Amino acid sequence: MQDVFQYIEDNKETYIQWLKEICQIPSVAAQNRGMKEAAEKVLSYIDEVGGEGKLVSTSGFPVVYGKINGTSDKTLSFYNHYDVQPEDPVELWDYPPFDGVIEDGKMYARGVADNKGNLIARIAAVHAYQQVKKQLPLNVKFIVEGEEEIGSIHLGEFSDKHPDLIAADGCIWEFGYRNADGRQQVSLGVKGMTYVELVCRGANADMHSANAAVIENPAWRLLWALNTIKDQYEQVKIEGFYDDVLELTEDEKVAIQELIYSEKEMLSKLELDSFLLGLEGDKLKERLIFSPTCNICGITSGYTGEGAKTVLPSEARVKIDFRLVPNQDPHKIADLLRAHLDKHGYQDIEIIKMGLEKPAKTPLKNPLAESVITSTEQLTQKKPTVMPMSPGTGPMYEICQKFGIPSVSVGVGNFQSNNHAPNENINVDDFIDGIKLIAAVMEDYAQR
Repeated sequence: MQDVFQYIEDNKETYIQWLKEICQIPSVAAQNRGMKEAAEKVLSYIDEVGGEGKLVSTSGFPVVYGKINGTSDKTLSFYNHYDVQPEDPVELWDYPPFDGVIEDGKMYARGVADNKGNLIARIAAVHAYQQVKKQLPLNVKFIVEGEEEIGSIHLGEFSDKHPDLIAADGCIWEFGYRNADGRQQVSLGVKGMTYVELVCRGANADMHSANAAVIENPAWRLLWALNTIKDQYEQVKIEGFYDDVLELTEDEKVAIQELIYSEKEMLSKLELDSFLLGLEGDKLKERLIFSPTCNICGITSGYTGEGAKTVLPSEARVKIDFRLVPNQDPHKIADLLRAHLDKHGYQDIEIIKMGLEKPAKTPLKNPLAESVITSTEQLTQKKPTVMPMSPGTGPMYEICQKFGIPSVSVGVGNFQSNNHAPNENINVDDFIDGIKLIAAVMEDYAQR
């Protein structure tokens, strides 16, 4: 593979320019900005590497699909997305969020880590391998959606209609990061999610707060309802919530012990003294990866502007996400939440379902996982940090486990990439190494 690696080094400015070009398109799905341009740009890259590319329509933004035939019957797919989070708050960026500025070895841009850096690294790896070896060692598919940042709301529709396009022996998933110590993370799954908004309504209009003596305040009522859902010890009190959580396997316990999690560096970055519940070591890692959560994302009610306004609000809303682990079902969790609120006398509180995604996991002992782990160690000269499952969520089930396809996540980000935040960035050297890694994985996996 040294000849391929040398080609990548010799042509890295071309690949960096590809990345800069796609990052300069503000493809914000939530605001329908730049989506058509981004999809067409991805399609042009697939054309650049000789792929059979097309835009596959959905009820929302299209999926960019491409296939490049190789010399074996084995097929490796790449799942990515071309949409990004909004860039707000813009005033906290040190560089324009859609310029792709390179400073001190880092490229800064919205979406450069999540997920355009990984997407371009994979396309570049195919290109470099073709230039040196002429043909790929296996078939490659690109599945690049445009709605990941808004919950992949039409990806299930795509996968139901086009199982032939999805069919593969293995899938490299969208994300990946380096730890503070420089080790590459390799992740074998994602948590699921039940994302809901709870709405509590009172009077038909905001009122003078003098009426609080005789008119119920929906904000208080919503807070009282929330207090029944989770306690101060972080235990979710919804009946049946933990019933389907699986016990850790012996392999998973070993993986937790071997997992390197940079506790001091993370606390320092966040300017915190300790983690939740004072956890550290294996207990911290086990909770991060294998425990379901109940998190308040935001609460709104009444007057929150500058200065004072004595108001009794007519409505209160809270957005909550439940991160789920195998074998929890997001639809069941939503039903349990409804039953819980009803049982405690909150039948009037409306539940709006905003995102339901199943958890997904690939066994630790799997040919694709072994290929990625081996190739990573050979390239970086360090054993990677193997995450049995990411604490984050994505639509992995819809593209992979739903069809029995194993999936592994590895990519070009780092623990300070600031995904979804101002000054999102990647190290340019990590991007180049990411191209090399995917090229090595293609060759290695083709032989397994």
